[in-house]
Amino acid sequence: MDPLTGTHALALLGIALLLLLLARFRRRGRKQHNLPPGPKPWPIIGNLNLIGPLPHRSIHELAQRYGPIMHLRFGSYPVAVASSVEMARAFLKTHDIAFAGRPKFTSGKHTNYNFKNITWSQYGLYWRQIRKMCLTELFSAKRISSHEYIRKEEMQALILVKDRLASLSLNVISRMVLGRKYTDEKEDAIISRDEFKRILDELLFLSGVYNIGDHIPWLNFLDSQGYIRRMKKLWVKLDNFLQHVLNEHIERRQRLEEKFVATDLVDVLLEFADQPDLDVKLERDNIKALTQDLLAGGMESSSVIAEWTLTEIFRKPEIFKRATEELDRVIGKERWVEEKDIPNLPYIRAIAKEVMRLHPVVPMLIPREAMEDVRIDGYDILKGTRILVNIGTIQKDPKIWENPNDFCPERFIGSSIDVKGHDFELLPFGAGRRICPGYPLGILVVESSLATLLQGFNWKLPPGMKARDLDMEEIFGLSTPKKIPLTAVIEPRLPAHLYNI
Repeated sequence: MDPLTGTHALALLGIALLLLLLARFRRRGRKQHNLPPGPKPWPIIGNLNLIGPLPHRSIHELAQRYGPIMHLRFGSYPVAVASSVEMARAFLKTHDIAFAGRPKFTSGKHTNYNFKNITWSQYGLYWRQIRKMCLTELFSAKRISSHEYIRKEEMQALILVKDRLASLSLNVISRMVLGRKYTDEKEDAIISRDEFKRILDELLFLSGVYNIGDHIPWLNFLDSQGYIRRMKKLWVKLDNFLQHVLNEHIERRQRLEEKFVATDLVDVLLEFADQPDLDVKLERDNIKALTQDLLAGGMESSSVIAEWTLTEIFRKPEIFKRATEELDRVIGKERWVEEKDIPNLPYIRAIAKEVMRLHPVVPMLIPREAMEDVRIDGYDILKGTRILVNIGTIQKDPKIWENPNDFCPERFIGSSIDVKGHDFELLPFGAGRRICPGYPLGILVVESSLATLLQGFNWKLPPGMKARDLDMEEIFGLSTPKKIPLTAVIEPRLPAHLYNI
């Protein structure tokens, strides 16, 4: 053996033994914690090797093996997963404030103005301020009611088949948030509708990706998956658009002076920012971050839910028959269903609940982070642990739901289970302090859109296509839309004069 090589080998062996001894002494010096059960982690990567391209499916399979509370390790970080009603209640209600933190993921930094939106902002003074603003200003019953005419007009545009189903929620939320459709196909349009939708789709995807640097920070600079480059490129497009929107709104306020009246949610945000008694001053980046949140969140939930609903109805035509019978009986065929009619349509509401159960837009709630040590069910959840509430598993738990993989709206007829965060069997919008603040609007848009789509049209698959041919795969991001968009043929089912709006 080369003497130099032998010396190096002995030196490496000595270093390895020293590190091993140090690690053993550190373990002995630490307090022993009783962590939840889970798979043994690998060095460096932890359990990331067990997470496939659809992480919620991978975690569902692990939960079947390790139980309703599970401990994983994603790179450098511990992760606790709740996969039962009892555990969801413990994390989101009993210990809600202890788990109200958010991990600082790369997407929050690069695409959400350094964590300034409500989704990714850290728990504290700023978050409490903007949450209060959402509850009392942006999503108050009065504000939601004041925008009913927008939802009605955009639904009428769909009725006239002037637009695609996928654009309905985009148009509604654009007008409510921005005051107009900046994507109108006109010469002065600053962005095309298709490009705007691509940008929002990219935002939702990048907000949910498993970026390796979020779990192994010292590898983040490599950007081996290319996600950071995509985030930075996306941010430039988003910021240019949102800056243009703000400039127009500020110019209008200055021009109208005392005659100015807030007509959209950006106006409301600007007015709120002018209040002198704010705990944290809202700058332009804060307003752009919140505007972006409203656009992305508002557009995605209703469009994804509508597409999954129609897909399931194609597979079970008897649901369409029962829904239209209810609509014809309660509304008749001489007028269109209105938002005020929804409380009188229990089967339509049951369809909406069932699709949110079987196809939750966010199958794993947006991750939380433990802000202190907590003991749950005899297990230690340590400060800094990332928290995943696995509603995709909870909402298909055979202990709770009969035939959980079947699309069966009838299960909600006469049921008191709701989607407002009080019933932990069904949590499409989350629960506790971090519940989606826009859920009242989300529920309203989902239910009224479904009612109109089912009342106004007969839905058929394209010629030669059968229900068994429908693809049921999904794409994982911050939401889970269909991998292959639904294509359908529609025909009016009401008198012709109702379509001449």
